[in-house]
Amino acid sequence: MLMVGMISISALAAVGMSMQFMMVINVLMTLYVVGGNALISRFIGQGRKRRASSLLYSLLIVASILSIFVTIGGYFGSKYLYAIMGAQGDVVEQGALYFKILSLGIILVFIDTLIYNALSAAGDTKNSLYIKLVSAAINAFLNYVFIFGHYGFDAMGIEGAAYATLMAYCFNLLAYYILLKKPYSKLNIIPIIRIKDIIRAWHVGWSAALERGISSISFLFFVSIIAAYGTAELAGYQVGLRIEGIAFMPGFGFAIAATALVGQSLGANNREKAYKMGIISGRVAYIFMGFVGFFLIMFPEFLVGFFTQDAQTIAVASYYLIFVGLAQIPLAIMFVYSGALRGAGATKTTLKVSIVSLWIFRVIPSYIAYKMGYGIVAIFIIMNVETLIKGIIYVYIYKQKRWLDTKI
Repeated sequence: MLMVGMISISALAAVGMSMQFMMVINVLMTLYVVGGNALISRFIGQGRKRRASSLLYSLLIVASILSIFVTIGGYFGSKYLYAIMGAQGDVVEQGALYFKILSLGIILVFIDTLIYNALSAAGDTKNSLYIKLVSAAINAFLNYVFIFGHYGFDAMGIEGAAYATLMAYCFNLLAYYILLKKPYSKLNIIPIIRIKDIIRAWHVGWSAALERGISSISFLFFVSIIAAYGTAELAGYQVGLRIEGIAFMPGFGFAIAATALVGQSLGANNREKAYKMGIISGRVAYIFMGFVGFFLIMFPEFLVGFFTQDAQTIAVASYYLIFVGLAQIPLAIMFVYSGALRGAGATKTTLKVSIVSLWIFRVIPSYIAYKMGYGIVAIFIIMNVETLIKGIIYVYIYKQKRWLDTKI
C-alpha cells in the first residue's frame, strides 16, 4: 500500500478495495477453516494427532476444488466487481488489472490460509511467524522491484504488486510443505480421507461461512456508501483501515489463541479451563489494542503521511483513525470472544450477532446518514457505535456460558 500510494490515489483505492473482495472470498475459506479449526483443536486436546492430520489432508482437497470457481469468477469478472461497487473509472481500470492477476493465484491463498489456521488450532503459531516474516520480506522486496522497475525489470505499477503477492504465497506453501513433512511438526500430511470428519467440519463451518458472507456483503454495502463520497474518501478509508490493521494484530493473535485453547480444553473435557482461556486472552488483547489505539488517536496524520501526500485523503484517514482508536477495547473483546465461541463450535451464535449488529446498527444507519447529507465523519461515528454495541453483546453471551455445551 505504501508503494502503490506513490503511483496514484486511484491505484491506492483500487488495491484497498480489492481487500473487500477478498473478504467475500473468505466466505468460501470459512466453510472449511472454521470447522477444521474446531475439530483439529479438539483432536489435539484428545491426543489424536493422526486424526487431526488426516482431516487437514481432506480439507486441502476441498480447498483446492473451491479455489477453481473463485479463480474463474475473479479473472473474468474483476472489472464488473469494481464497477458494481460504485468505483470511479480510473479506480475500475486499475483495480481490474490488479485483481485479475491475483485471481490466478487464489489456490495459493486458499491452501495457505488452511494450513496456517490448522497449525494455529494445533498450537503451533511460532513456525508460521517465521514463515510469514520471511514471506513479508520477499513480498516487500519484489514490490519494490516490480512496481517501480529495478534490477533490470520494467516498471509494472499495480500489476507488479499483484505478481509480488503471488510469489510470496508460493514461498509460504513451499515452507509449509517442508514443515508438515517433519515428524516433530504439530500436524503432518497423512493421505487418509474421512468423509465423516469432513461432514462434521461442514456442520460447524456452514454457519460461520454464512456469517462471513453476510458480514462481507454488509461491508461491501458500507464501502459502497463511502465510495459514493468520492475517490479521496474511499482512499482515506482504505489507508485508515490498513493502519488500523496494526492495532488489529493483537486482537487477531489472541483470538487465534482463544480458538485453539478453548477447543483443546473442551477436547480434554475441561469446561472451566476453556472458559478461563477466553477471559485471559481477552484481557491481554484489550490491553495491547487499547495501547495501540492511543497512538492512533495521538498521531493520525503522521501515520497516514507514510501512505499518501494528498491533503484530502490524509484528512479523511486521520478522522478515521481517531474514531477507531477510541473503539479498540470493545473491538478486542469482540475479536477474542467470537474466536472463543468459534473454537467451541458455536458458530450459529456468532452468525446471529453479526447479522443483527452489522445491518441494524451500521449499514442501515450509514445509508440514512448519507442520504440526509451528513459528511464522512458521521459514517465513522456510526461504525464505532456499532463496534461498541457488538462488544457489549459478546460480553453478555460469553458470561452466560451456554456456548460451552456446544456439540460437534
